[in-house]
Amino acid sequence: MAQSKAQNISDQLWAIANDLRGTMDASSFKDYILPFLFYKYLSLRQEDYLVEGGLVDPVEGQSVNEAYKALVGDIGLADCLKDITNELGYAINPEDTWASLTDNIHNGRVAPSDYQRLIDNFDKNAELNKEAASDFRGIFNSVNLGNTGLGTTTTGRIKTLNAVVSKLDQIEYKDDAGRDILGEIYEYLIKMFAANAGKKGGEFYTPHEVSIILSKLVTFDLPSRKEDESFTVYDPTMGSGSLLLTVRNEVPNGDKQGVVHFYGQELNTVTYNLARMNLMMHGVTYNNMDLRNGNTLDRDWPDGPDASGIDRPRSFDAVVANPPYSAKWDNNSNRMKDPRFSDYGKLAPASKADYAFILHSLYHLNVKGTMAIVLPHGVLFRGAAEGVIRKALIDKNYLDAVIGLPANLFYGTSIPTTILVFKKNRLRRDILFIDASREFIKSKNQNNLGQEHIDKIIETYKQRQDVDKYAHVASLDEIKDNDYNLNIPRYVDTFEEEEEIDLVAVNRMLKEDEAEIAKLEKEVAEQMALLGIKE
Repeated sequence: MAQSKAQNISDQLWAIANDLRGTMDASSFKDYILPFLFYKYLSLRQEDYLVEGGLVDPVEGQSVNEAYKALVGDIGLADCLKDITNELGYAINPEDTWASLTDNIHNGRVAPSDYQRLIDNFDKNAELNKEAASDFRGIFNSVNLGNTGLGTTTTGRIKTLNAVVSKLDQIEYKDDAGRDILGEIYEYLIKMFAANAGKKGGEFYTPHEVSIILSKLVTFDLPSRKEDESFTVYDPTMGSGSLLLTVRNEVPNGDKQGVVHFYGQELNTVTYNLARMNLMMHGVTYNNMDLRNGNTLDRDWPDGPDASGIDRPRSFDAVVANPPYSAKWDNNSNRMKDPRFSDYGKLAPASKADYAFILHSLYHLNVKGTMAIVLPHGVLFRGAAEGVIRKALIDKNYLDAVIGLPANLFYGTSIPTTILVFKKNRLRRDILFIDASREFIKSKNQNNLGQEHIDKIIETYKQRQDVDKYAHVASLDEIKDNDYNLNIPRYVDTFEEEEEIDLVAVNRMLKEDEAEIAKLEKEVAEQMALLGIKE
């Protein structure tokens, strides 16, 4: 199958990254390629607004950027920035636009302070629209202009940054039909950086085929929704935000502005910035997303900058998550007062936060919604506190399905994982088990799921019937008989009987082999005698 134009461009940019990065590893170089690609996107989007909004009308031979500079000269910078930020949520000064930057590079006029100036000016302008400030504030802070990996001298670092910008300037950001594909390019690059970042790759990217499964699971009932009815989705460990965007693709009319509202939180600041960029480059406006930088388990989702959110929790139509597996967390005794965790008898152990992420996510799921979370298999059978919590979840009838995935799907870990599906309004008292662990496409470094594997999982979930050696609908009595142990082999028998051996045929073949050996030995002995060779 032919690659898309976006993927071809991404491959070219990946090659450029390898040429330019010098002593810097791939996972660090993303902190330059991706932010500058985003900066280009913002600048081009501002140009479109200046023209389409009627603020500038370039005369023949005049660029939009030149018309923008003339407008600033006519009405003043402050009024221009106010108008732009009121509409876009951000604004870029005329001297800092992508057109100005690339022109200065071409003419050798870039000073060491220019890159810091455009970042500082962007942050300053981000405060002009209070509603959008939190979405743009500090978004380029991960761009370390003093990183010696770019060069050991100031001149060397500027040279590398200029090369990055110049290469990015050469790419076409629209496909042959005139459609903006910068968002797709950005997504492909995130995947490439994740694949080459080793263990760190799993911290910011969920493989797309797994994201598709999660997204289809949480949007299973959506065709019955009214057209353009709003839909909220939350990812408490959102990484680069790709999973949130994949959910949008499954929502009817989800690509229409305002239908899907995105909520997410991410602990790592650099990754949090990636998520903000990723969503906006896929057309999500600042007033349709609420993303936060913070420790999800330590401080619950806030209602405002200084509110805890625990007493007035937000709930969402869908919750999706691929949290860090078996991470450590602070489970001090005060946590039992936290309503996220207080109703399940025990706290998740300090050495394994898996059930803490489950309970946090479930706490923010509304009564009609669906939650899908990826975790290691240990959550299915480990005892002690986790066993107590698992029993409580089952007794409350929240757990809807357990889906076993193949090993080696994720970046940074080869362990097999499982998807747990939860609902709060279940009428049936059973749990669907799917063992999809043996069906995958094996590749050199990582296993993958094909479309046929994804379709089979989703269709089995929809039909909710037993499938020989693949799926089983277990009653609550079955679960209890297994002491609430959810290990998939207890419910889905994948044992393949070996073909019965025909002993008579085997004995006959042995006799034939013995006769053949005796014949060959006789012929060898005769040849040796002719040659005068004694045994």
